[in-house]
Amino acid sequence: MFGWRIKAERMNYRAAEMSGAYDGGLEAATHGLMAGTRVASMMGWRGVESLAKGDMVLTFDNGMQEVLDVRRVTINLDAAEDDQALWPVIVPPEALGNKEKLTLLPDQGVMLECEAASDFQGDPFAVVAAQTLVGVRGVHRASPVTRIELISISFSEDQVIYAEGGALILCPALTTTLDRLLHGTETAYGMLNFEDAAYLVNCFDLEQSQAENLGFPDMVEAI
Repeated sequence: MFGWRIKAERMNYRAAEMSGAYDGGLEAATHGLMAGTRVASMMGWRGVESLAKGDMVLTFDNGMQEVLDVRRVTINLDAAEDDQALWPVIVPPEALGNKEKLTLLPDQGVMLECEAASDFQGDPFAVVAAQTLVGVRGVHRASPVTRIELISISFSEDQVIYAEGGALILCPALTTTLDRLLHGTETAYGMLNFEDAAYLVNCFDLEQSQAENLGFPDMVEAI
């Protein structure tokens, strides 16, 4: 039914909703998935745009978790952005374990499995911004279309979910940075800074290339 990597366990809770459209650039959004992107849910692979509060989505660390917030935003662009640093990031099939092409926002958090990550945090899994992957394994930027629909789903805590067959995508909780400071809580998925991410991405590319050259099976096994 699915195909992916699986990790540990934990638990969660929270809510809110908004939708709307506005004229502006991609710099206004930092995370969310493009409409049409499929995510792993209790009902199998579903387009993220079809999810609603109360639906159960499979998370990397905590199994099935309830969606507590869905935000839909339509970005209407009068013309293609001149600044290529704001262009969406295109992830070709298989680059991150995804079976289909993924289009991500530049600052969208993506989790990588890489042994070099253990040097940073004693764990082979680390989160980087999608834009740091550009130039590796066919990942590139593309001029944005004139209308983009983004769907952002949230849980009671930060979670990593599965997109398009195996890519690991960070979904931040509704909790703000101020909330975290006031309540003394921290995110379980801190994003690496640009310098560390660039180093890790290069290591990830090298590890993947070596595995392919040695004929190792894909790390994402079908269940």
